[in-house]
Amino acid sequence: MTQRLTQKSLATLAKGIAVPGYDRGKVTPGIVHLGIGAFHRAHMAVYVDDLLADDPSWGIVGASLRRPDTKEALEPQDGLYTIAVRDAAGTHPRVIGAILSVMDANTQRDELLTLMADPAIRIVSLTVTEKGYCHDPATGELDQKHPDIVHDLANPSAPKSAPGMLVEALARRKASGVAPFTVMSCDNLPSNGETAKRIVTTLAALRDAELGEWVESVAFPSTMVDRIVPSTTDADREEVTKLIGAEDAWPIMTEPFTQWVIEDKFPAGRPAFEKVGAQLVADVEPYEHMKLRMLNGSHSTMAYAGYLGGYDYIAEVMGDDDYVTLIHGLMTEEAMPTLHMPGVDLGAYRDELLERFRNPALKHRTWQIAMDGSQKLPQRLLGTIRDRLKAGLGIERLALGVAAWMRYVTGVDEEGDEIDVRDPHALKMMAIAADAGDDAEALYEGLVSISEIFGDDLGGNAVFRTAVLGHLNSMFDEGIHATIAKVAG
Repeated sequence: MTQRLTQKSLATLAKGIAVPGYDRGKVTPGIVHLGIGAFHRAHMAVYVDDLLADDPSWGIVGASLRRPDTKEALEPQDGLYTIAVRDAAGTHPRVIGAILSVMDANTQRDELLTLMADPAIRIVSLTVTEKGYCHDPATGELDQKHPDIVHDLANPSAPKSAPGMLVEALARRKASGVAPFTVMSCDNLPSNGETAKRIVTTLAALRDAELGEWVESVAFPSTMVDRIVPSTTDADREEVTKLIGAEDAWPIMTEPFTQWVIEDKFPAGRPAFEKVGAQLVADVEPYEHMKLRMLNGSHSTMAYAGYLGGYDYIAEVMGDDDYVTLIHGLMTEEAMPTLHMPGVDLGAYRDELLERFRNPALKHRTWQIAMDGSQKLPQRLLGTIRDRLKAGLGIERLALGVAAWMRYVTGVDEEGDEIDVRDPHALKMMAIAADAGDDAEALYEGLVSISEIFGDDLGGNAVFRTAVLGHLNSMFDEGIHATIAKVAG
């Protein structure tokens, strides 16, 4: 029987496996991370792991806000897990030890809040995805009607949402005279620090005006995070077990590339992230826009159009010349002109992205990227579209991405098979699609009426309507491949 990956079994792993180069017994928690999913473990936790030999006061305690599966996987492993970097040369495993423990917020809520209120915790970071902020993606404002926010205002000491957890923990620190922690968002939101601050301060003020004023003083640095992290499969688990010589219940698969740009605003202190490759800057926003519009916008377009075209993985999409032409054109002709990045070679960044998308070892599913599109579309495609419309510029390729999303959320593919649409608005969107049938115009009108996604401006814009509806009609009449071929020329 294969041994389990644990602190005890580290010494018996396969020869050459990289393991923590510091005494984990001396590491103490300095960071609480809300949303301890795959991305955090492939990204921020690796940067912290690289620094703990120099400063062991920055260990991470993770918290799962919805499901206990991460805790159940990592607790028997003493918080250890494998990150497996894949490229054309193979899979390269490394054991990460930065996570000291994982809490389940549903069963350990007060214990988690007590830890967040502890003066030793100087940073609370988040990777809760766009929907975890309980906000209106079209405006970036707190959704005061969100069920979790309604609950948290009625039950402030027992919050469910990430914003509610932050407000309650900050309230406890204020009450005990402890300085606030820094809140660091690691999610794909535009100006994620400013967005997080707006949401959290609004919720705090709704709860108590004086608390809202105090939270105004909290630091919310913005960040730009980038690493592709596919879902882990059973085949991945089997491969990692063979490579390291121990069973890991939840290894993380990723690519060699990693990037982290951080606004240097940490009054309570921070790890020396700049020593391990992070970029500490005064203004993250240009980097955020670059990534959201070029990488994420392309990814979403490939996800919806690729899934409809019968492609399971992004690397397969990149094997179709018409799709490559579409994505190259989307970045070059439509996204890049909206970016202002002096000193940054956007063409080189584009080429690097295309190479990353082609990585055959990275099994990144189109279906996975397609999840929660209603939360992602405003940042990834619609913001670029608004800028181009304002400048009187064309939106042909961006509009195709929006049309592909509209076709995808009907819940039925071109072969008549069901699409498992995972989205907070899935039921509403599929009801609109059912009423519309094969009428592209009815589908368009129904979906653009969802103001949480499209706001109050885009649906009635004649240029936007003509471009998106033209592609949508083509997808219904001729199919996705013919539609893309026409744009690719």
